[in-house]
Amino acid sequence: MAPGLVETAAVSEKPVSLAALTESYDDTLRFYLNGTKIELDSIDPEITLLEYLRGVGLTGTKLGCAEGGCGACTVVISQLNPTTGKIYHASVNACLAPLVSVDGKHVITVEGIGNSSRPHPTQQRIAMASGSQCGFCTPGIVMSLYALLRNNGPEPDEHEVEEAFDGNLCRCTGYRPILDAAQSFNKKCGKSITNGGSGCCMENGGSCAGSTGAVQLNGENNGAVDRDLKFTPPSFVHYDKDTELIFPPALHKHNFQPLALGNKRKKWYRPVTLQQLLEIKHAFPKAKLIGGSTETQIEIRFKAMQYNASVYVGDIAELRQYKFEDDYLEVGGNVALTDLENICDQAVKHYGDAKAQPIKSVKKAIRYFAGRQIRNVGTPAGNLATASPISDLNPVFVSTNSVLIAKSLDKTIEIPMNTFFKSYRVTALPEDAVIAAIRVPVAAEKGHYVRTYKQSKRKDDDIAIVNACLSVAMDDSNFVKSASLVYGGMAPITVLAKNASDYLVGKNFADQDTLEGTMNALEKDFNLPFGVPGGMATYRKTLALGFFYKFFHDVLVNIAAGEKLVDKEAIPEIEREISRGQKDHDATAAYTQKVLGKANPHLAALKQCTGEAQYTDDIPLQKNELIGALVLSTKAHAKLLSVDASPALDMPGVVAWVDRHDVVTPKANWWGAPVCDEVFFAEDEVFTAGQPIGMILADTAQRALAGARAVLVKYEELPAIFTIEEAVEKQSFFEHYRYIKTGDVEKAFAECDHVFEGTARMGGQEHFYLETNAALAIPKPEDGELEIWSSTQNPTETQAYVAQVTGVQNNKIVSKVKRLGGGFGGKETRSIQLACIVATAAKKVKRPVRCMLNRDEDIMTSGQRHPFLGIWKVGVNKDGKIQALQASVFNNGGWSQDLSAAVVDRGLSHIDGCYNIPNVNVEGRICKTNTVSNSAFRGFGGPQGMFIAETYMSEVADRLGMPVEKFREVNMYEPEEPTHFHQKLEDWHVPLMWKQVWNDFGYEQKRKEVEEFNATHKWQKKGLAIIPTKFGISFTALFLNQAGALVHIYHDGSILIAHGGTEMGQGLHTKVCMIVAEALQVPLEDVHISETATNTVANTSSTAASASSDLNGYAAYNACMQINERLKPYREKFGPNATMKQLAHAAYFDRVNLSANGFYKTPEIGYVWGPNPADPSLENSGKMFFYFTQGVAASEVLIDTLTGDWTPLRTDIKMDVGRSINPAIDYGQIEGAYVQGQGLFTTEESLWHRASGQIFTRGPGAYKIPGFRDIPQEFNVSLLKDVEWKNLRTIQRSRGVGEPPLFMGSVVFFAIRDALKAARKQWGMEDVLCLRSPATPERIRNSCADPILKRCEVVPREGEMSFFVQI
Repeated sequence: MAPGLVETAAVSEKPVSLAALTESYDDTLRFYLNGTKIELDSIDPEITLLEYLRGVGLTGTKLGCAEGGCGACTVVISQLNPTTGKIYHASVNACLAPLVSVDGKHVITVEGIGNSSRPHPTQQRIAMASGSQCGFCTPGIVMSLYALLRNNGPEPDEHEVEEAFDGNLCRCTGYRPILDAAQSFNKKCGKSITNGGSGCCMENGGSCAGSTGAVQLNGENNGAVDRDLKFTPPSFVHYDKDTELIFPPALHKHNFQPLALGNKRKKWYRPVTLQQLLEIKHAFPKAKLIGGSTETQIEIRFKAMQYNASVYVGDIAELRQYKFEDDYLEVGGNVALTDLENICDQAVKHYGDAKAQPIKSVKKAIRYFAGRQIRNVGTPAGNLATASPISDLNPVFVSTNSVLIAKSLDKTIEIPMNTFFKSYRVTALPEDAVIAAIRVPVAAEKGHYVRTYKQSKRKDDDIAIVNACLSVAMDDSNFVKSASLVYGGMAPITVLAKNASDYLVGKNFADQDTLEGTMNALEKDFNLPFGVPGGMATYRKTLALGFFYKFFHDVLVNIAAGEKLVDKEAIPEIEREISRGQKDHDATAAYTQKVLGKANPHLAALKQCTGEAQYTDDIPLQKNELIGALVLSTKAHAKLLSVDASPALDMPGVVAWVDRHDVVTPKANWWGAPVCDEVFFAEDEVFTAGQPIGMILADTAQRALAGARAVLVKYEELPAIFTIEEAVEKQSFFEHYRYIKTGDVEKAFAECDHVFEGTARMGGQEHFYLETNAALAIPKPEDGELEIWSSTQNPTETQAYVAQVTGVQNNKIVSKVKRLGGGFGGKETRSIQLACIVATAAKKVKRPVRCMLNRDEDIMTSGQRHPFLGIWKVGVNKDGKIQALQASVFNNGGWSQDLSAAVVDRGLSHIDGCYNIPNVNVEGRICKTNTVSNSAFRGFGGPQGMFIAETYMSEVADRLGMPVEKFREVNMYEPEEPTHFHQKLEDWHVPLMWKQVWNDFGYEQKRKEVEEFNATHKWQKKGLAIIPTKFGISFTALFLNQAGALVHIYHDGSILIAHGGTEMGQGLHTKVCMIVAEALQVPLEDVHISETATNTVANTSSTAASASSDLNGYAAYNACMQINERLKPYREKFGPNATMKQLAHAAYFDRVNLSANGFYKTPEIGYVWGPNPADPSLENSGKMFFYFTQGVAASEVLIDTLTGDWTPLRTDIKMDVGRSINPAIDYGQIEGAYVQGQGLFTTEESLWHRASGQIFTRGPGAYKIPGFRDIPQEFNVSLLKDVEWKNLRTIQRSRGVGEPPLFMGSVVFFAIRDALKAARKQWGMEDVLCLRSPATPERIRNSCADPILKRCEVVPREGEMSFFVQI
């Protein structure tokens, strides 16, 4: 069906220029910002709302990704919604919103709703509930919750709360405490003040007292529902909606005028009527129409696309209407997707369930369409015009035979959606036309069935891998009259499966042959080659067939003749319950002191929740400051033939080009620890895509970025190596080689009953801290001094290398850190690169220079967790006792060594897991490849070593036919037994915790239930796993195990601490302050840490290895003991109740030193690795770790074997953290590390584009960290208690907790493997499953061994390569 002409209109023959047409348009932007009226008559047309807000000093709103995928930039825009006629408070991504879009609206930022003195209840409750760690994501999360409360009333229901954060990401907390804080507003608590009660238990400072899932009708708990919110915060601030910022009365009367503003480079137009829009399009057909800017801003930011005439169409009321006609729903092209959701609900009521099936499909497609911030601004017209082949809405519109109404100045045409998409990103929309409306037909009352499907890597806020809308219409005899099977993600456009759709017509739907024939036809429709763009050929094909299989049986349920054929278990999709969890808040009761052992909130949490906390890029603009933009290699391995910066230097605002010639000496360009093997600026050759070549300096960030893109680089490409397997084949290794040997492996292999071999393979992991690397260098006028502010875990090494590149001694450089927006090891060494480049630039121009990397640049330059390959051989007896382990371990170091040596070493030291193996021979090598230089990441090789251990445990148990849980128990270390590196396990509590978790989880009963479920469910399977962990605490480099601290007492009794550790959300400053407050017997509020700086505490170690509380806490304690000794006479004189103000005042006047420099070094440690040519007899001797942090986790998962979708049903974790300094901090670390670990082993897959050699998974659009709806539905965490720690000689007898719980995330991986075993067994596949990590939906689906998978398997032709590379 061709586009049909509906009406024409007379148009003046005389062409009108855009300038003449818009000459009378207003040029002033008018809006309110946090209650204050703003008028702007000149704006930079290229800046976003985020850039404007940060430019005027409202730095609480953060830049996390610049693509609307993380929510860190969330603000609320209140407006009179033209669709509903009501005020709506829209959470939006300020990083995408054009400034012109806020005219006539009220912009509310995190600073506008409260401050640390008078916080808004959302801010206060998240802070008190430990819902903020690093704090960089927190303002955006606060604003999403704020928007929910403003729109849904003061007491939203639990489903609204659970789904409120689908556009926000957090890398630190594990989400549970944020959800707990948000659920405290839930209207289901009958005792809450908002519900007229005397006060919710939590509002009154207690914990929720209701019973799970049921209302208690007796006594105190009347009306309370327990969501297991078991934290016990101080009293929550009462929420009264009447105290909120009002919608400014002036905006009720705001007269929307057409706007034209900008400059010669770019102009914005904002028409307010459809006629004005059509006139603009007629005068300038190439004008770019902007609705939500969710696609366009990404094109501008990351693809360097330029639109010199942009038209904002969001304020045209005519395009935001809808109407219910007899046989279709008409929706204005610019109706916001959030409004469309509500319109769909109304339409279902209007038309009834049967007729509204196409509209219900639209609603379902929107449900998982991006996050709420995107749905608040995104529109159907924008979705259609961008013509994405994986759009969630487009298959629905095509399959339902919807009709698009396109208007231009002279005519209106109807375009059937099945003719709209022409080729990749090309449509049938005339250039001078706009999408005015979309008409979605209703279904027939009988015999018409429409369903929509989607599968992605992550449930919420994720683009589809494959989606579909499948529709059939049948006569009364169940013969198909018409069929429309439409798919996204299977071709360059949204595509009709023509063979399958044609085949269905005339067939009896209730016939098994119809299913088989359609599946055959689908195979012809989607005969994807192995190297198909986007990869995943087998998986995508199985999804196409799997969706139809689900659809077929879903329809059969509705036809009487289909009852015998129907496979009901194929129909349901995995749906989550409201998540919940418990913590044991009495764990520290036995040893709680005045300050220590108490669950104090993170000291900076409230400042982080109010946007007052300052990060590196929040530091105010310096006088004469320049902004730097990196020029990075685009080739994986190449000679640099020429670099020409002159085109950039000719551009306005560009000041200088900085490269290797600006480093003080050629030698100073080289860096790296412990091996100096990489350069700050590329010299004659580049070794990875993303290697810095130089930096452009300009007066604004936009000009610097434009300048960097103008630099001309010519390459001569060279062969590149990407994967571990390629490196092993080509013997491409760094020199480092280590081994651990104990016992006689060969003898054990010869004497044991069985010898099994296998491989364990796991991918890397992007750090994805929310704050990307940032640095600010401020040169001083004297002696070459320079101050460097950097988002780094390693101020001292930053200081040393900045001194090197600027040619001065270390004492001329002051390296400072206020706080980090997350680090996780990624800012231990890799942050130094940016700091030194910025410092070199500042020295050259003698002006301050700032640079904050965008997410793409950060991922390309900063390195990841190391991918590992373990080739293992295990000897075992019939009773299940392991006798020997031999393993060759390889990690992918990337192009330079960085910390790869220590990472592979730790992998070797943790390859025993928690199992006693008497004979061990393990060796490790580092592969040299042309990928980003991989670096430290939380766990530092430990998780990789333990993953190899649990892989061989699982596979050997399967080969023995023994339950893996029993196999683990049989081989588990007992107290005092030595590891393979000869260290006795003191205070060993893993066996005890194993029993406790086993019993608390009800593991034995749960196993029976899972087996019953799997026996009765064909397409959904459950799996169980229980996994132990031990993690050695100490830097493996002996000299790093030291720390210093400086404690000052002022004579007003206040205390200032400086120590060598950096605060990155882990609560280090909070713990150190608590240690000092307890040691000096003062209130916690009297103790303060300002920043970390190398001129207060020198020669510090990086904040890493989970040892920072041990080291810095003991150093601070040591300083306090010195001061206490000096204050002893004054305590005796003034008595036990004397305040520190009295003591310090008296001591000061007696000229007593009230400052002390504390120091601590970890005793006893010092291990000798093999090979040790100097004295081989010393190999494998000495104490490697000061102690081990331990834990056990159990998990139950559910997988959908037709799609690969999965969900964690429940996870229980118990950790031995010794005597906790602060259980609130420790619980936060455990939950956050676990969820990060779950991501490592499931959703987080790094991919390289084979053709370009560049990393593909660069931002939240392609790289999937877990979101709020990915955490366990039931998430229980507890600390080990009621034991003695006889040998633990740390501060407070606490254990390091930052890294050890991360491996607990692997429990879901092994539970998924358990479920897959059941799925495979069902289809007669009982060979041992070797599952590679991460267990993505693709890997899950491709491991199921069912007939659909087998018919869809795509085998590479000779020489054919995959589209992506997994390194």
